[in-house]
Amino acid sequence: HFLHCYFSLLPFCVCLLLPNLAAPASNPTAATAPPLHLPPTAAAMKPSSPTAAVGTALHLVKTPNFVKFAAVALLSLSVALLFYHHPSFPSAAFSAFTFASNSSPTAVPANSTSTALNSTSIAANTTSTILKVKKLPPPPPSVAQRTGIVDENGAMTEDFDVGEFDPSLMEELRDLKGGAEETEKRNEPEIVKYGKFKPCDESKIDYIPCLDSFERHCPDSTLVCIIPMPNGYQKSLPWPRSRDELWLHNVPDTRLVQDQGSQYSMSVKDDKISFQDGGSDQYLNLVSQMVPEIDFGHQTRIALDIGSGIGSFAASLFKYNVVTLSIGTKDVHKNQIQFALERGLPAMVAGFGARRLPYASQAFDLIRCSGSGIDLTVDNGVLLLEVNRLLRAGRYFVWGGPQVDSNHERSLEDQWKEMEDLAARICWQLVKKEGNVGIWCKPLNNSCYLGREIGAQPPLCSSSEDPDNVWYVNMTACITPLPKDGNGGNVSVWPARLHSPPDRLQSIKMDAMISRKELMKAESRYWNEIIGSYVRAFHWKEQNFRNVLDMRAGFGGYSIFLSLAICHIIEIRKLRNVLGFFHSSLKSCSFGSFAAALNDLELTSWVMNVVPVNGFNTLPVIYDRGLLGVMHDWYAHFPPLVFIHIQVRN
Repeated sequence: HFLHCYFSLLPFCVCLLLPNLAAPASNPTAATAPPLHLPPTAAAMKPSSPTAAVGTALHLVKTPNFVKFAAVALLSLSVALLFYHHPSFPSAAFSAFTFASNSSPTAVPANSTSTALNSTSIAANTTSTILKVKKLPPPPPSVAQRTGIVDENGAMTEDFDVGEFDPSLMEELRDLKGGAEETEKRNEPEIVKYGKFKPCDESKIDYIPCLDSFERHCPDSTLVCIIPMPNGYQKSLPWPRSRDELWLHNVPDTRLVQDQGSQYSMSVKDDKISFQDGGSDQYLNLVSQMVPEIDFGHQTRIALDIGSGIGSFAASLFKYNVVTLSIGTKDVHKNQIQFALERGLPAMVAGFGARRLPYASQAFDLIRCSGSGIDLTVDNGVLLLEVNRLLRAGRYFVWGGPQVDSNHERSLEDQWKEMEDLAARICWQLVKKEGNVGIWCKPLNNSCYLGREIGAQPPLCSSSEDPDNVWYVNMTACITPLPKDGNGGNVSVWPARLHSPPDRLQSIKMDAMISRKELMKAESRYWNEIIGSYVRAFHWKEQNFRNVLDMRAGFGGYSIFLSLAICHIIEIRKLRNVLGFFHSSLKSCSFGSFAAALNDLELTSWVMNVVPVNGFNTLPVIYDRGLLGVMHDWYAHFPPLVFIHIQVRN
């Protein structure tokens, strides 16, 4: 306030004082300035030349021009300072000034001064105010990018239409790329000759590459010929009739029927092989009575039958809405899996050797090993530990055979004691033992594992070991620890689990970070619409498709290719078994939604979902949904290649 008053009064004071100082100079009669009255001593000491210089300077200051110039300069300076400091004289230019501070840049807000300048507002605003300096707001926090299907407002949505394909769009795109000339060139007829693959000799009818009795060993060279069909091969019988009988000549080697027909309840009648119940229903009733918590068809949805090639156990469980994968080896009876696949039952050629089975950890709700002749306790129990990796937390392992009943031979009794001891050391609880059946339950968490004595065998696996890394990975004699959050053992009951995003969806490696549940639901809705159109257009329900192989289940732009492939198969071959080649140029995530769509549309098919090794490992999610899956590298032969060539040659 003091500075404002000072600079406001300064020009008026100067204007009052300067005329008085300039008055002697304005008198023309005055020849010289009045003499200075100095002391005598001072006057005597002062030289004459400095006195004359001072007199000349005073005479110059007293001139009218200098006085006017000084007055105008001081007045301009005062007005400028008054406009700059006084708030009653705003200016649009001053309001846009930016002031810098030591901490962060700030700006004068545009609305800090009034735009309505009038005499009333100026008079009212008599007090001085300081311009408010507003700090810039902090930058917004970084938001993780969401991947999925969004609506026009940018929100995630599951309600969408697939739409119809418009060929004109492809023409417009081709024109934009300048491809019209290339299209004309492609339309020109071109003669191309392709060599035909010759059929292999008859000894290769049951050929399975990369597989011996127990392990997978791919040869350096492969067959460049077509696997021939067995002599007299006929189209497979429709489901569910195929569950109980199949054509005799559809199986290349029938020695199993001759040698162990009574054991497997098989008999030959005319040109068919018939399968009787053989006590499977009574066996399942016994298991249900022993452990009611097994709850077939609800708590138990996916089962694994070790060593059963013809699928009798799987055939009986289908009545309870349980999908059972039967695995067997290629033994003296050649390929037993051929029986199961011809019957329309899930099966693979696989055996316990040195490597892990190509399935996810905690994949199966129930695992059964009965009468297979496999000793699960050898090599420090590495085979039973692999079963432990595959078994879901809190679920059941069923062991059957004469060794369970300890009232027999000494050797059988020793096998039971070894099994009982190893199961206790890996924290399995013996729930029930009755006759030739023993049932154990796997723990729900790691409390039992951590409570064991120091140095107890077998040890826990290293935390750095991935239990879902299964492609060409050797088994280890260690206990696979369970996830601390309980993922894998907390799935819903069937059929709710088919469309409920499991907790393990959040732990797998994939592109999406926070929108995984939306992606899974959107993919399921997408495939429901796609498969629904196939069922209506191609009459899939009338084709009786049973064995289906999905080579890469997921979402991506390959529905057109699929429709063309299926149309060709149906019209040319009239197949029952479908081999679906689904490929994507994107790294799409595989959630098994194609298989889920077949189930929702009530097609009597089972699907083997193949997850490529070079993509995201979604096998845990597929099994948590109650579906079957397997890991594979499509640059190599499929482990049970008999499955593929059955689909192709049928």
